[in-house]
Amino acid sequence: MTDVDVKQKVLAANAAAAASLREDFGRAATLVVNLISSPGSGKTTLLEKTALALKDTLRLGGLEGDIATERDADRLRRTGIPARQILTGGSCHLDARQVARALAEEGTRLANLDVLLIENVGNLICPTGYDLGEDFKIVLLSVAEGDDKPFKYPAIFAKAAVTVVTKIDLLPYVPFDLAAVREQVASLAPEGRILELSATTGAGMQAWLSLLTDALARKRAAVCAAEGVS
Repeated sequence: MTDVDVKQKVLAANAAAAASLREDFGRAATLVVNLISSPGSGKTTLLEKTALALKDTLRLGGLEGDIATERDADRLRRTGIPARQILTGGSCHLDARQVARALAEEGTRLANLDVLLIENVGNLICPTGYDLGEDFKIVLLSVAEGDDKPFKYPAIFAKAAVTVVTKIDLLPYVPFDLAAVREQVASLAPEGRILELSATTGAGMQAWLSLLTDALARKRAAVCAAEGVS
């Protein structure tokens, strides 16, 4: 069996697991988002602030992908929401079977959620091709990383429904052409959306929170329509 055959077999198995997850999430009307970025872009901080802002009105849960340590899941648990760390054993991405196994092992703690927040392993390449049963992918780009990343890593910026430019409070201190990033993202994902925020200062956070709550409302409406419920 060639390397190509092995990869196709792996991706086919992942697609089947992702389809099963998507059915489960659909029945539960759970909004699932898959956050992808380089290490240090601010994914966990954004999820912490999201949990603190929404946990009193929505049932939130998190899955944290990393090679080692429970640190990111611990940070989410301290906000008061259930979270599970998925340790990949060296793999540079999560896959759907890992997600399904983690949810099964957590049982009711991560069941019947309104929103499931999945933080993928820090990497702009490997996670791109793996469907986790999510409603959509979100790519994060911090201003400290440089404004050339969309064209350097076009696959994820083309696939992501939302690009979030993070740490905008640092714009006065780093060379980052925000207009150029907007142009790159628009050319790669014409139907995509771009948000700019700072989880530290709170700038732009309301637009992010509204994006999640609006997407959840649309999913609930679609589930009700499919079930014939008015």
